[in-house]
Amino acid sequence: MDSSPVLALKAHFAQLEDPRVERTRLHELLDIVVIAICAVIAGAESWDDIALFGEAKQAWFATFLELPNGIPSHDTFNRVFAALDPAQFRAGFASWVQATLPRLPPQVIALDGKTVRGSQDRYRGKAAIHMVSAWASVNRLVLAQIKVEDKSNEITALPELLHQLALGGCVVTIDAMGCQREIAEQIVEQEADYVLALKANQPDLLEEVADCFTQAEADAYQEICHTAAQTINKGHGRLEIRRHTVLTEPTYLAWLQEGQHWPGLQALGRVEAERRIGQEQTTEARYYVLSRAMSATAFAEAVRSHWGIENAVHWVLDVTFGEDRSRMRAGHAAENMAVLRHLVRNLLEREQSQPGRSLKGKRLKAGWDHDYLLQILTNI
Repeated sequence: MDSSPVLALKAHFAQLEDPRVERTRLHELLDIVVIAICAVIAGAESWDDIALFGEAKQAWFATFLELPNGIPSHDTFNRVFAALDPAQFRAGFASWVQATLPRLPPQVIALDGKTVRGSQDRYRGKAAIHMVSAWASVNRLVLAQIKVEDKSNEITALPELLHQLALGGCVVTIDAMGCQREIAEQIVEQEADYVLALKANQPDLLEEVADCFTQAEADAYQEICHTAAQTINKGHGRLEIRRHTVLTEPTYLAWLQEGQHWPGLQALGRVEAERRIGQEQTTEARYYVLSRAMSATAFAEAVRSHWGIENAVHWVLDVTFGEDRSRMRAGHAAENMAVLRHLVRNLLEREQSQPGRSLKGKRLKAGWDHDYLLQILTNI
């Protein structure tokens, strides 16, 4: 068989340091990693699943892996992934991303966090881990991720995640947690632009931005630099109307900057969301600060693209990969497996030989068809 996809996979993780002592190394480290990746592609969710998949496919794995002592047990998979250095495992993921996207085209890059709920261990007093990821909206790939340190929050993790990315020409979107001057300044320094959501964690800025829109409306937007766009969505008995407005009025921005000194600020954004379900109607206004004087249509696209990370990554990890059901808790296992799931999701996303096939369908076929599994791995 053609083992080139497996060789490429091994190359990306070749720098992993084996955490085991010499006398306990009954199985090659990269064999363990390759079997785990293949098993998760095919639908495995637990260490038992991974070991069972390896045993069922042992004859096939033996055609391109060393397997000096057969297939590792579920305990071996658990111990190895619990002990692997997460930074090194993320570096292997980053190596794959760099090979896949040597140059990131301009697009919206969404940064958002997700808690791996099943990783919580109340008995041992261990909190669930929280991962922050970067999502490329056009390429539909996870670019990088990092674990939020215990007793910390996303604010401390976001700068480190940003440093891992080549962002030139892109627009970075972050929810209200990331609306910080230092983060805005870093994005601008990395030659990108930002669209940052505002909430109560920046109460003064939020109030002043809302005042700008209130004043503009009072003047009926006469001689005020702005653009506006509206989107309407219908379905399942629900009507959603979103009105997007971008203010670029120099006098407003100058007034705001007198007290705020926000790095790179070029525009203010507002989304008025109206939802109608039967006779019920709700409205909500959300505010943003922007470092690019974009049109309202482009602003609407940036806001909409940010939700891609929720729908195409976080939802998929929970529903298709069963991430929140996972009880992988020992050592670094939860973090390393979160990275592995991101890698597998990316591989499945890039496999487009049969357009329209769901990720679930791809995983089922990969478990049944060795050639198709190798085809997925060719995206390494």
